[in-house]
Amino acid sequence: MPTETLPEHIVKSYDEDLRHLRDMTARMGGLAERQVADATRALVRRDTELATEVVQRDAQIDALEREIESFCVRLIALRQPMAQDLRVIIAAMKASNDLERIGDYARNAAKRAIVLASLPAIGSLAGFERMAQLVQENLKAAMDAFVTDDAEAARAVWEADEPVDAIYNGIFRELLTFMMEDPRNITAATHMLFIAKNLERIGDHTTNIAERIYYAVRGDTLPEERPKADQSAYAVVRPAGE
Repeated sequence: MPTETLPEHIVKSYDEDLRHLRDMTARMGGLAERQVADATRALVRRDTELATEVVQRDAQIDALEREIESFCVRLIALRQPMAQDLRVIIAAMKASNDLERIGDYARNAAKRAIVLASLPAIGSLAGFERMAQLVQENLKAAMDAFVTDDAEAARAVWEADEPVDAIYNGIFRELLTFMMEDPRNITAATHMLFIAKNLERIGDHTTNIAERIYYAVRGDTLPEERPKADQSAYAVVRPAGE
């Protein structure tokens, strides 16, 4: 009878909505990951064309954030979700905001890579490549955890940001030394410092996403203090010869 199949139809439709939400969020995560990779590649290769593409592609991430937010609002209004379903929807909405910020940081890094391509190269970019690799790996792991409802994988991402901070601290001190040794390095080093900070902030937003996923699955929060090693605010760099 039609009245018997209606509830089943509603549940199936609701499941499809939740699956679509996960797919959209995962797609946004993939775009953000690609932006980070390409912005770093543009920096290392001094590729202004690729950097320009990164800047232009940011609009896709912004559009997806708006689409996800609208879809979440509609789900809440029409489905009136409870318990874990509601937490998943809220997590997707908040994660989309973190992903949008990650896209902004990648765009900013790409803009600075364009400027740096016109300046003399200083120092090694190995630290930047390693930082970018780590944050990409963590971001991918976080999005995989969201798709599979894996709270422990989310916790592992949350705990994995300390190496990113450690590399950032090394880059920070190295670039400050370059600036103090030769004032002609100041412009390039300043742009590089901002790029390094962009990558460090991408790592922070990735841990935010991991926290949201953990809460969505377990209904419980991770400890307030997470492992973090950014000591740049306390760095002391002395002029050469001291």
